[in-house]
Amino acid sequence: MFGIPGKQAVTLTPAATKQIARLMEKDGSKGLRIGIKKGGCAGMEYTMDYVSDLNAMDEVVEQDGARVMIAPMAQMFLFGTEIDYEVSLLESGFKFRNPNVVDACGCGESIKFDESLTQGT
Repeated sequence: MFGIPGKQAVTLTPAATKQIARLMEKDGSKGLRIGIKKGGCAGMEYTMDYVSDLNAMDEVVEQDGARVMIAPMAQMFLFGTEIDYEVSLLESGFKFRNPNVVDACGCGESIKFDESLTQGT
């Protein structure tokens, strides 16, 4: 929908690809749907949900057995994002390196986009 021909909307690191494929197999899902919702101290938050049915309006990214679907309303916010999966002594989880984010709260859970992207949402 908001993509550039020949370029994926988001990219997945090998660690993210491996974790998403593992989660798909464990849950028996068709992939993970990524979205954006209003909330958090910076104004917006990422969402991730297991998907049992594909939505024709989703942007689909498939890589090495992993499938990510981007909800229609989130596509313009996520274009160009790299999704990684990081493991440390204290925590593990998906990390979004999103060039469209202009600010984030200290906890890292809430993000803010350029005002021109959020008008009308």
